[in-house]
Amino acid sequence: MQDQLTPGKYRTIWISDVHLGFRDSKAGFLLDFLNATEAETIFIVGDLIDIWSLKKTFIWPDKHQKVIKTLINKVQSGTRVIYIPGNHDEINRDLVGTEIFGVEIHQNYVHTTADGRKFLLCHGDEFDFVVRHSTFVKIVGDLSYDLLLFLNRWCNRFRKWSGQPYWSLATYIKNRIKNARKAIEVFEEAAAAEAKKRGLDGIICGHIHQPEIRKIDGVLYCNDGDWVESCTAMAENENGWLEIIHWADIKQSVKRDQAENLFPIPISRLPTAA
Repeated sequence: MQDQLTPGKYRTIWISDVHLGFRDSKAGFLLDFLNATEAETIFIVGDLIDIWSLKKTFIWPDKHQKVIKTLINKVQSGTRVIYIPGNHDEINRDLVGTEIFGVEIHQNYVHTTADGRKFLLCHGDEFDFVVRHSTFVKIVGDLSYDLLLFLNRWCNRFRKWSGQPYWSLATYIKNRIKNARKAIEVFEEAAAAEAKKRGLDGIICGHIHQPEIRKIDGVLYCNDGDWVESCTAMAENENGWLEIIHWADIKQSVKRDQAENLFPIPISRLPTAA
């Protein structure tokens, strides 16, 4: 039987697409997650701060500031924090090779798991044909996504009022629209192909707000999800076990059972064997 992750304590944690400064960022969920977990290394795989959104409307609630403070506090407590800027905070790519408050900034990174597998870490926008090559389609896509998040926001307000837990309507809809599902698959295949081209065992990225762990053409494709829709992170234990943690579900389970350390089975799990 495979070892399971120890609740609250991990070898490595990956988070991405937090989008601080964006009204739909679930910074409160992330703050709870960071306060409830420990890791030797935390990777922030892009889009920590949504510069695009801040340029339109400056929004910076207290919880957003607390996320930054919590990450810095973790560095000061001995956690290694590595930040890989994404497309929404690409201005920080000019800082690659430096440190800010002890946080290392890299363009990309190769992580070796406890069982010896090597993974390419990058945000993932380099695999997104829409972002790179079509401004018009990108604008249309942004408008459609804004509508999805608007529906998601109001759906969860009604769910909260009726005592129901958080649920991502946006993710549900995306996975049921044929063209959207196809775009996700093309992205995943392109990311996996890059890892294979480099002779690595897999890739860990973010960008498309779609948590996933699956084998593609002999390499392991991993996406840690986001903190706008799915509220997920990815984690590795001391033996190299990788899994996706759906924090919204965990938080609800903890609240329901009135137990601080209750961790249900995660939404996705893959054994350590390559």
